[in-house]
Amino acid sequence: MFENLCTLPLSAELFTQALHPTEPLLGVGLSTGHVQCFRLPAAERLSEDDADVSVLSDGKGTIDTVWRTRRHKGSCRTLAFSKDGSALYSAGTDYLLKHFSPTTGQVASKIAIPSTKAVPDSPSLLHVLSPQTLLLACDSGALHLLDLRDGALAASKPQQTHFPHDDFVSSITPLPPSAESTSGFSKQWISTGGTTLAVTDLRRGVLVRSDDQEDELLCTAFISGMGPKKNRDNGVVAVGTGTGVLTLWDKGAWDDQQDRVVVDSAKGGGESLDCIVQIPEDTARGKKVVVGVGDGSLRIVDLIKREVEGVMRHDDIEAVVGLGFDCQDRMISGGGQTIKIWEASSLQGGGIGNDDDSSEADESDDDDGDSDDGNAMNGNKTKRQAGGDSDNDDSDSDVEGTKRGKKKRKKGKTNINLGPHGAHGVLQFKGMD
Repeated sequence: MFENLCTLPLSAELFTQALHPTEPLLGVGLSTGHVQCFRLPAAERLSEDDADVSVLSDGKGTIDTVWRTRRHKGSCRTLAFSKDGSALYSAGTDYLLKHFSPTTGQVASKIAIPSTKAVPDSPSLLHVLSPQTLLLACDSGALHLLDLRDGALAASKPQQTHFPHDDFVSSITPLPPSAESTSGFSKQWISTGGTTLAVTDLRRGVLVRSDDQEDELLCTAFISGMGPKKNRDNGVVAVGTGTGVLTLWDKGAWDDQQDRVVVDSAKGGGESLDCIVQIPEDTARGKKVVVGVGDGSLRIVDLIKREVEGVMRHDDIEAVVGLGFDCQDRMISGGGQTIKIWEASSLQGGGIGNDDDSSEADESDDDDGDSDDGNAMNGNKTKRQAGGDSDNDDSDSDVEGTKRGKKKRKKGKTNINLGPHGAHGVLQFKGMD
């Protein structure tokens, strides 16, 4: 269903990625503390050349570096764009939360991450709920609500702090606003942490927490237009687990899961489902999601049929940690030291073959440290081509072995069923070898 248009090498391990809501801008946060902003080419530029572009070449289909800077001392754990795309927020293991321009990288404001204990609390997730509210989740399970009404992180203390989980918050997904909402923005959201799912309200706090699922819950996506037979428009929540199972929850019935789809099966439990995104319905022609798996693969799951429809490969070793669709409905996957851009194709069912990921990035990066003064390579527009990485600055990588650490996995090829016509249109029959 998707074909790989190009591959973008990174200078360090990817920890987080964020996509601009209206422009083809991609922000990445790396294990070295660097934050980098890329401008993706227009969709028609990428499709002009029929050649297999596994690494971006000069001319058509280049990706420009808008700016790059070492934003955090340690690692950059999480990134989030504002609702209108005018601001970008990052949080790192230096226990700082920063607000800066996505076009220049200039820092507008920053605060220390609140801590409810004597020791500092590392961030796990950022989510912009509305133009007025930023959600900051931490490893301790704390969920802070920060005020954005002044356009900056002016207040050093959060408006509210909730504890929906006993473990670090692994995902946040807003629920659709009610019909009575005047703002059009959600006031309730789902979160996962440890082995539980919780629903929190902006005003009333934690409303409900699920039963212990006896499996780690890692990612969530709200799917509208699905539900029980008597209420098809209710909506469901798809939740990825640590054992390769995608569980389905009816909206409002938060005690326990209602159904499950085995995405990756193996003795003792399959690979973890680390991230999930719904495929736009115009592209999917149904209710389908893409799941990023711990073995580096991408699985397309049909939620109506309750089955895996196709398999693609992002990386042979590293887990997929980021998934999203940009403003031009291209899928962006991230994991290891690689970003890949995918476009919907006419191929149905089987996945796309593996790409050659051996190329490295070419960066003329002059590290300016933490560029709070706004000189974060503004307008550098560096072309990404095959070559060496000249970034030799100090890096305090996040190697403390957190619960969210990535596991190295053995290389393996995925056997993909190309259907009865095979790869070249020759009809084949089983059992006649």
